[in-house]
Amino acid sequence: MEVELTARQVRISKALRAQAEDGMDRIARIMGKTTSAAITFRVQRHLHIAELTIKARLQTIVATGEADTQEAALRAALAHAEHQALRYRDRHLGRKRLPKEEKMQAVPPVTRAKPRVAPAEANGTGSRSSAKPRASIAVHSFPARPTVVEPHIVKSAEAIALRAMTLEEAVKETEFRDRDLLVFRNPAGELFVLHRRRDGQMELVEIP
Repeated sequence: MEVELTARQVRISKALRAQAEDGMDRIARIMGKTTSAAITFRVQRHLHIAELTIKARLQTIVATGEADTQEAALRAALAHAEHQALRYRDRHLGRKRLPKEEKMQAVPPVTRAKPRVAPAEANGTGSRSSAKPRASIAVHSFPARPTVVEPHIVKSAEAIALRAMTLEEAVKETEFRDRDLLVFRNPAGELFVLHRRRDGQMELVEIP
């Protein structure tokens, strides 16, 4: 895989370049065909930061690593990106294994009550003339209603960002928290919801 390396106020050594190419090739084997990959190295207050972006056919992975050295920051970013690639592969395989149609529940059999015999008829003393004629009644069975499963709701505050952030920062924060939903405000104070759809694309919803 071809990797685009960008350095801001730092120098990229040959060993660091080889480490980046090996890590990206390992991720490419997990995701399959990829379109582009880029890594940006920068320094912020004596802290080395490696930002990684991989674009595949149906998935975009964004990961960030921070450490005291460039090698450690790149190692953390690659580990985070590899974890996301494994989750995407498992989710994609799980959707393929789901059945297309669920089987309908079987209709329970209708039980008919046994006719009660009069005491006179049981003893053989009753006459046929006094017995009432019996009419046949058609019994209809109705399909059983499918059981309704109540959703299991779990409260969580990890999907809410406490500080204002841009859209790019929100995408990185969602990947860093390893969640599919994030509620955040931009620097202008507008409220947005960022969530991942089933096809892997990130969708942005603006709340009026």
